[in-house]
Amino acid sequence: MVLCAAAWLVAGCSTTKVDQTANWSPNKIYTEAKDEAGSGAFDKAIPLYEKLEGRAAGTPLAQQAQLEKAYAQYKSGEKPAAVATLDRFMKLHPASPALDYALYLKGVINFNDDLGMFAFMTRQDLSERDQKAAKESFQAFKELVTRFPESRYTPDARQRMNYVVNSLAQYEVHVARYYYQRGAYLAAINRSQLALADYREVPALEEALYIMVQSYSALGLDDLRDDAKRVLTTNYPQSEYLSRGFRTKDDPWWKLW
Repeated sequence: MVLCAAAWLVAGCSTTKVDQTANWSPNKIYTEAKDEAGSGAFDKAIPLYEKLEGRAAGTPLAQQAQLEKAYAQYKSGEKPAAVATLDRFMKLHPASPALDYALYLKGVINFNDDLGMFAFMTRQDLSERDQKAAKESFQAFKELVTRFPESRYTPDARQRMNYVVNSLAQYEVHVARYYYQRGAYLAAINRSQLALADYREVPALEEALYIMVQSYSALGLDDLRDDAKRVLTTNYPQSEYLSRGFRTKDDPWWKLW
C-alpha cells in the first residue's frame, strides 16, 4: 500500500509542468516571444508575452509586451481577447507614446472582423453583415485621426474610415432594397430616407434615391415619385439605375476593378 502511494506521488510529480522561463531575464523572454511570433507561432508567443507582462511590470517592456500580445491574439483569431488587451492597455497607459498604434490596431481588428481577406470568395461585402464591428472600427479610427493627426497610421486610418462610412450607408440601402423587393414600399422609403439624412457624398445614396423612385411609383404616389426622380437625375445625371435597374450580385458597389 505504501509502495503504491509512493508510486502515485512519483507519477504525479513527473507530470508537473516545468516553467522553462523561470530563470530567464525579461529580455530573453521578449526575444523568445518575438522569435515565436516571427515564425508565425502566435499561440506560443502569447503566453510568453503574458509572462513578460508580469516579470517586467511597470516598465516600458511590459507595455510593449501588451501591445505585441494583442497583435498575436489578433493573428491567432482571438479577436475579442485582442480588443480586450488593447482596451486594458489604453486604460492603464493613457499617455503612452504608442497609444496611436493601439487605436489603429483596434480599428483594424474590428475592420477585418467584418470583411476578411477571403470575403470576395463569398461575394459578400461589409454592408451585408452585422454593423457593430464596423461602427467600433470607425470610432477607433476617428479617435486616432482626431487625437494624432500626424501619426504615421493616420493616412491609412482615414482611408479605412471612408470605406466604413460607405459600408454603413450601403447597409441602410441594402435593408431598403430588401423591403422593396418584398413589397414593403413604405419601409423601403423610410430606410432610404434614413441613409440620405445620415450620410453625405457616398455612392450608396444614388441607389437610395432610386429605391424611393420605384417605391413611390409602386404606391401610386406620382408626385413624390417625380420629386425623387428629379433629385436623382440632378445629383446623378449619368445614373444607370434608371436604364438598367438594380445592380446584380456580380457588380457590388465596392468593386474596384
